[in-house]
Amino acid sequence: MVNVNALACDLRKTVDQRVRDHEIRLLLSYILGDAGKGPLGVECTALDSSALHIKRFVSECTGLGVMSAASQALFDWKPGTSGLSSFDVLPGKLRGVYAKTGVRPDLLYDLAAGPVAGAARGRRRDGPQMFPPGKGTTDQRDRLEKLARWSVAHGDHSYFMSWVWLGAGGVYVDIFLPDGSAALTGLKTGWIDVPGDDAKPWQFLVPRPDRRSAESPEPDGDLVVDLPLPAFSGEGAATRAINRVGPAAEEAMDRAFSREEDTLGMLAGVPVRGRWIRGDLLGEARHEVLLGVLGERVELDRRAQLERLASPTGDRLDTYLDGRLLTAVRPIDGPRPEWERISAELLELS
Repeated sequence: MVNVNALACDLRKTVDQRVRDHEIRLLLSYILGDAGKGPLGVECTALDSSALHIKRFVSECTGLGVMSAASQALFDWKPGTSGLSSFDVLPGKLRGVYAKTGVRPDLLYDLAAGPVAGAARGRRRDGPQMFPPGKGTTDQRDRLEKLARWSVAHGDHSYFMSWVWLGAGGVYVDIFLPDGSAALTGLKTGWIDVPGDDAKPWQFLVPRPDRRSAESPEPDGDLVVDLPLPAFSGEGAATRAINRVGPAAEEAMDRAFSREEDTLGMLAGVPVRGRWIRGDLLGEARHEVLLGVLGERVELDRRAQLERLASPTGDRLDTYLDGRLLTAVRPIDGPRPEWERISAELLELS
């Protein structure tokens, strides 16, 4: 979540390091964790006492971060400067491809099988227990029906939805996968708890645009969305051209690198600049976050990074390198790791 929020900016605008620091501190004031060794928790008392716009910020950032983690677990999306776009700031050539008004997803993932839209939601859940698996809500169904209409209007565009709950029971996520999307075939869903045999998928009958002018009849049947047990079928998918934003991202990283005054050290011969910041604004700090920017790219095995974070052992650091942005999160009650140790652990994955 820290990494995704640090990347969430319009590349055409200036990234103010002080603002990003405040956002990370604010997010980590409410979300609890133990360096990846256990489930995420929520400081519910503080969250419930906060203003509505603060609650929305925390829940939405958590929703986006968890959705990105889910995308990596589902279809091996590999983060990078050209692999992800936000529907709020789409690259120039994509602005005419997608509708500017109405319901829209949140993120656009660039996959080999075609683009996949991801819709993220984060909501506060009252009560000591979270929802049992397979029990959808009216809000979830309404949102999915709107996404199904958006998909049909955009040529049966592939999509999925991640709905995150924050509550006393921790942080939970419901994953919704539509049936019949070729770009979503072969997903890794073994980590998802599925409902029992009596759970029926939601079905939405979505009228297709310009039916009378269609050259061939549309297939019979409704557009089916499973909750949350996926069933995949269908052949082929139209692959949309995704505008590469690499040059703009590199320019943004160059600006961020030039604004940083402190040099942390070298990673594979590349200078890294950045600083540690305290990760909490409310009460005593529990975490400290390192945000570093590399002078140029250093390619690491992303799958190895994810596997390392998913199965922490011993006292390994919670670090991640995404393009030229390095993040590390550590508990405040331990010694700050030296740069030599951080770089050594990262280079083990190269």
